[in-house]
This record gives sequence, structure tokens and C-alpha cells, in this order.
Amino acid sequence: MCGIIGFSGDKDAVPVLLAGLQALSYRGYDSAGISLSGLNINTIKSHGRISNLEEKVLSSPITDNGCGIGHTRWATHGSPSDVNAHPHSTELLSLVHNGIIENYADLGSFLKEHGYTFKSETDSEIAACLMDYYYRIYLDPACAIFRAVEDIRGSYAFTILFKDKPGQIYAIRHDSPLIAARTEHGVYIASDLTAIVDSAKDYYRPDDGILIILNNSEISFIDNNMNNVDVPLKAVEWNAEQAQRGGYEHFMLKEINEEPDVLYQTVSTCLRNGLPYFEAAQLQKDFLQNITRIHIVACGSAMHAGLVGKSVMEKLSGVPVDVEIASEFRYREPILNENELVILISQSGETADTLAALRYAKQRGIKTLSVVNVIGSTIAGESDSVIYTCAGPEIAVASTKAYMVQCAVLYILAAHMGLIHHKIEESYAREFCAKMQNEMPKAVAAAIAMEEEIEDCAKDIYNASNLFYIGRCADASVCAEGSLKLKEISYIHSEAFAAGEMKHGTISLVTEETPIIALLTVPEVCEKTISGIREVTARHANVLAICSANTDKNFTVPCKRKIVLPEIDDLFSIFPAVTIMQLLAYHASVLRGNDVDKPRHLAKSVTVE
Repeated sequence: MCGIIGFSGDKDAVPVLLAGLQALSYRGYDSAGISLSGLNINTIKSHGRISNLEEKVLSSPITDNGCGIGHTRWATHGSPSDVNAHPHSTELLSLVHNGIIENYADLGSFLKEHGYTFKSETDSEIAACLMDYYYRIYLDPACAIFRAVEDIRGSYAFTILFKDKPGQIYAIRHDSPLIAARTEHGVYIASDLTAIVDSAKDYYRPDDGILIILNNSEISFIDNNMNNVDVPLKAVEWNAEQAQRGGYEHFMLKEINEEPDVLYQTVSTCLRNGLPYFEAAQLQKDFLQNITRIHIVACGSAMHAGLVGKSVMEKLSGVPVDVEIASEFRYREPILNENELVILISQSGETADTLAALRYAKQRGIKTLSVVNVIGSTIAGESDSVIYTCAGPEIAVASTKAYMVQCAVLYILAAHMGLIHHKIEESYAREFCAKMQNEMPKAVAAAIAMEEEIEDCAKDIYNASNLFYIGRCADASVCAEGSLKLKEISYIHSEAFAAGEMKHGTISLVTEETPIIALLTVPEVCEKTISGIREVTARHANVLAICSANTDKNFTVPCKRKIVLPEIDDLFSIFPAVTIMQLLAYHASVLRGNDVDKPRHLAKSVTVE
């Protein structure tokens, strides 16, 4: 989501940093900044475009000594603004950060007790102040950094300048990428190859917890015992465009592979001390206690996320949930009461139909909550409350990781509502949230590891002219998204149905040429879904069954092929199931020779009604 660049060498750092930030801009950003090392650390940052930062830098009387760090920010804590932009500086150091610090509130309280005050709303400034605190104790950058990261929970890539160490850059990472490279004019640190691909022929990718020290032409690596570490050198084999895609053939495939990380980050931002936490979203407990009905309003994939949310919200909270198509919502003049909540879901925060539905609800005095991916977007700004997802920029038109984090937010919100409405115990909520934070992203990663098997299954469907997805309850909701993914990028006509509905007309379209994809993750209705499968296999349809591990153990599913999902509780099986369906659609599209990232007639953000 954010981007990091650092340089120390024998030429001016400013042009290098600005060029690096521009190369990283494909990741999306709302602000940018740089810090330059010299007798003092000079920091310049700006909300908005990198060109705004460039104007500020060129008009500032700064000395360029060939060493500095830069950052593009995609806000996760705090609104987009100059003060929240990176780098964050203290009296002794300047720091940029990618990632999310889960225990930032506890660390902030600790630092306040020791006299620190904060200028920004960010978790990253907490890290800068924590390193400042330990630097005053240890008087050594490496000791201070290693001690600080012992206290930090979450993901991070830190790059730091110390005021009394001019020309030197320190960096360390955990679950967030950093690479280092040496060139004839100096040394680089960056969050991905895009920033350095035009300058470097090879690079280092150190493991988590290894401290990287850059000094003019030298790069060294040490562990927390202060021992030198050998890091293998890797060749740069990509051009700039390939680097933006992370070496993947398409952005869609790259974004599917990012799902485990963005799911973990999104869930982590919705938790505190192992329980749902939405105070930052301005969701008041006393209001939520009195909610009698929820309306989820969205379009396309976001609406399908709402269908998934409906199942788990009603299950955990007992509050009735309606899911509405945004373009229909205001025209059907829904009956809305003051104790009801309207939830708007939009990746961009600019979807015209969803925005119109938001304004319709607000005109009638109904409380609104938005789930969006872009801080500062119109829907976020006009909603009473907002929960931000941490998907980062999604370049491919077909939504993948953004849909997944929308579902994840609704799952945690369901547990939150369940606690408030006394439908679930705290012990259950803790276990639920722990599985969402840790086991679920791992199950998604395991599903991605099955890509070769999924690609082989795609060979059975890519030439089809019609295809159907079937499932029951939450499975039917997931099938709706799987079907949409297939039709929008492969151009195969595909429809999703509740399995029991096939016999009420649609089964007349089933022939021996018809592929059927059946999803079975809800044990209470698996026998019913299997009955539906038997109906279509009797008409010689070719069935691909996607089964949870539990379903596979307890039921015999009549099918031509079967994909068994990674082991996880059935309630969470929808997440790896969606990943399987996304990969199936992706490979079907590739086999048909389509433009996967830019399918015909579609736009990423639909800002017209």
C-alpha cells in the first residue's frame, strides 16, 4: 500500500528519492514526503500528488548531502494530511514505515507516561518516538532499533535516519518487504523493485528481523546478537512494468497473492486485545445496542460481500439483515426506521449508485456506516461512521482482495454486534477473532498454493458457453461472486443459483456439455446440496465440487472433479473458497487469451448512475 525509498551515495539524493517515489506511485498513495540527512535532518512532506511534494522541495533552502529517505502513504491510521504524511521525525531521528502496528495504543500510553506528545494520528509516529526513547537509553542505533521492535506487535518495514549519524540509513522489517541494492553511485533501500529497477542489476532481500545498514557505498546486515549476516545477492530480472506486477503475469494474479497479507492487516485493525474494536470508526455501543435491522447496500462484488455478511451477522447477532442493490435502493422507497442502520460498501468510496443510496438514507435521518478502501473518499466523508479496509490499491478491474477484506470486516462486525446484543460469549468472540486473524489468512495462503490444481480444472471449463454455480445458504452467496468473476473476465455466460432452485426452471438448460461448480462448506445443508448435484448429474452435467475439509470427510459428493479446501472451521471456509474461484476464473480467462486486468466494457470505479 505504501512505498519506501532510501539512498546514500555520491550524488544528490533528492532526484533519486523523487524518481523512486514516482515509480512507487502505482501502489496508490494520498501523500508523500522525504527526509534528508546532513548536519540536521530536513523533512518535507505534502498531502496529495508527488508533484506537490516536488514543488515544496524545489522551493526549500535545503542542503542535499546525498543521503535521504522517502515515502508514499496510503492512509490506514489517520486521515490524509501533511501532518500524517511520512517521514515522522523526533529530535533525534526521522522514520518511514510500511505496515500496521497492532499495539500502537498501548505503546502510545507508555510513551505519554515518559513525556512524549504526538503531532499526528498515525501508528507510525508511535514507532518513531519509541525508537527515540530507546536511543536516549542505549546511545546506539542498532541497539535502539532492536529493543524497540521487541515491543512492537504487527507488520512493519522501518527505514530510519539518525541525526548524529549523517549519511547512514538503518532499516528493518517484519512481514513487510524491504530490499537493498548497491550501484556505482551509491546504495538503495526500497519496499519493492519498482523503485530501483532502472538503477540496479542485483539486490538483497534480507529475512525478517535483520538490520540493514547503508552508508554511502556499503551495505551491511546484522542480527539482534550484533553478528554479521550473509544475505544472498539476487539478479534483477524484471523491467519497470514487470516490477509493478511483482513478477506476476497480471495484476489480478498479484492481487490474489496479496490476499493473506491484506486480510491479516484488515482484521488486525478491527481488533484490540483480541476482541472487536471499532471506536475509531465512531460506532457508538449505545446506538448499536438499539439496532433492530441492518440494510447492506452495495453494487457488484461489494453487494456479494454484503450477502456473505448477512449470513454471519444474523447468525452471531440475531439482528435481521437485508442486502440491497444500490441502484434499486432509493427507487423502491424502502421503509426505514430510526433504529435501523444502513451499511454502504464500496472499494473506491465513489460508486455513484452507492453514494446516492447513502444520501437517500441520510435525508431520512437513518444512521449510516460505510466500509471503504480509500480514505478521504466521498462516501467515507459523508457517512456517520466509516470502517477502512486495508486492501491497498487494486489495479485489476475485477475485484479480488478488496472483496475479501470487505467480507472480513463484516465478519468482525458480526462478532462485535453479537457481543453487544448478548448473543455470543466473550470467550467465543475471542476464539472467533483469533481464527479470523491467524488461521483464516493461512487457509487463504494454502488455497493459493493449490494454483496448479486449479489451473488444471480451468481447462475443463474455459471452452464452455454456459456454466452454473450452485450452493446453499452462505455458499450460494459465495457462488454469486464466483460466477461474477468468471463472466466478467472470461466472458463465459455464468449464473449462480441456490441449489434448490435449479429444479424450478433452470435445469432445462443443463446438458452433458454444461459445467456445474458446486460449493459445499455449510454442513447443515450439504445433504440438500448433494441432492441438487444428483439432479444435474442425472442430466449428464460435469460437476466440479469445491468442498470444505469437513464436508469431504463426512459426505460422499457425486462429481467429476473435486477440490478440497484447506483445513479450517466451516464458518471460515468461504475465504479460501473465494480464492479458489478467483483463480479458476483467472486461469479460464488466460486460457481464452483475454485481457485479464482490463476486461471489455468494464471500469474499475463506476462513478455514473
